[in-house]
Amino acid sequence: MAPTLTLKPGTSWPDAWRRCLAVAPEAFRDDRVLNLWNGAWQEDGRALTAVSPVDGSPIAGPPRLDGTTAHRAVCAALDQHRAWRHLPLKERRARVAATLDALTEHRGLLALLLVWEIGKPWRLAQADVDRAIDGVRWYVDGVEPMLADRSPLDGPVSNIASWNYPMSVLVHALLVQSLAGNAVIAKTPTDGGVSCLTLACALAAREGVPVTLVSGSGGELSQALVRAPEIGCVSFVGGRDTGAAVATAVADLGKRHILEQEGLNTWGIWNYSDWDTLTALIPKLFDYGKQRCTAYPRFVVQRHLFDAFLAAYLPAVRTLRVGHPLAVEQPDDPYPELDFGPVINAAKAKELRYQVAEAIERGAVPLHRATPDDARFLPGQDTSAYVQPVTLLNPPSSSPLHHAEPFGPVDTIVLVDTEAELLAAMNASNGALVATLSTDDRATYDRLAPQIRAFKVGHGAPRSRGDRDELFGGLGASWRGAFVGGDLLVRAVTRGPQGERLPGNFPEYQLLP
Repeated sequence: MAPTLTLKPGTSWPDAWRRCLAVAPEAFRDDRVLNLWNGAWQEDGRALTAVSPVDGSPIAGPPRLDGTTAHRAVCAALDQHRAWRHLPLKERRARVAATLDALTEHRGLLALLLVWEIGKPWRLAQADVDRAIDGVRWYVDGVEPMLADRSPLDGPVSNIASWNYPMSVLVHALLVQSLAGNAVIAKTPTDGGVSCLTLACALAAREGVPVTLVSGSGGELSQALVRAPEIGCVSFVGGRDTGAAVATAVADLGKRHILEQEGLNTWGIWNYSDWDTLTALIPKLFDYGKQRCTAYPRFVVQRHLFDAFLAAYLPAVRTLRVGHPLAVEQPDDPYPELDFGPVINAAKAKELRYQVAEAIERGAVPLHRATPDDARFLPGQDTSAYVQPVTLLNPPSSSPLHHAEPFGPVDTIVLVDTEAELLAAMNASNGALVATLSTDDRATYDRLAPQIRAFKVGHGAPRSRGDRDELFGGLGASWRGAFVGGDLLVRAVTRGPQGERLPGNFPEYQLLP
């Protein structure tokens, strides 16, 4: 009989909220968060209700502004930008460094907020916070040569990002952009992370970093955050549909832009035999339930290796640990070691279940479907946002699982017989951020990898977004605008010599770094 689990003491949402009120009372009010603009926390916007994906319990929702107020916030950010861009680099570095010290001090609270707001297991929530801090510190220490002969943009950088990495993607970008001399604006993701971002921005604002944080619907705020003439650059992380609308707007306006969009990242298996290595990698590929832009939801497998692939894959996927990220047996137990908890919300879980059922009805073969029996849940908790791992063989071409990233713990496998079929299947989504080819022969990898339409292609190992000096971008429809990472991130948000062509994927040219 499985032991009865309990919530780890001191980790409840009310516990986290009380800590927020104590740490940053200027940014949190009773049961709501505030917007930050014009250098002050504003009690405006319509506060929406929200629930945690962890157990369906109420948490703070975003205070949504209207378009008119958002434009006032953008105008105020421009005023901040004009002052900040003339501040000496030494002073900017000192303020950003002080922000990093404050984030480090409150690392545990930021991670706990990520657990409740977006369902990250404790290990991954801490890693998200740490990557933001460590990544920005690398720039603080080495940004001076990156800024040689460069100047800030003419207006603030507007950031619109997805919910899955509030710290290591969004806060990281905000602080590096401000270090480079720009005021920065962030829109809180609609689906989660508002309290974590509010706390991080409160700590930055205290140190004098010119940050604006607003909430609202993308459609209502896009006129201000994307199209407003005051904006110097638009940085977007999200799906292709929304990204395409942003891309059209910035292209029409000739505005600097960084648009990271989704792609179906694939893992190819061709003339391969190192199955023990693959078995060890499979659980890591399910981190955070594959709710990552660099997740691998598709395996493209040489047909005559399919039996060996399954013998390596299935035992590994059966070891995955799923459950409530804060559920323990004894009060003093460490946080549970999980591969993932819930997906972002119950609606997404329902969508994934429907897509899986529809794909099977149309001919996909279910190879693995885990059940909730072995998951770690509290007695009677709401589990509507949890999806157990699923693996399908040959999803039909009519299914979204055939050509799009599911953004959940669903793997699909496609069998191929020729190298041409392998490449066609790995390039099914017209561009991706990462891909991997597992093959024993280095010459085969060197010949095939350049034909895979992904920005990074690994040889038998996963590729990631990267940190510090590792560059990042996408090929095809997975990326629009300037590439980032290392000095490219600084170049993307600063002005260089007249006529400079930034590495990136632009309507008029593509330039690889």
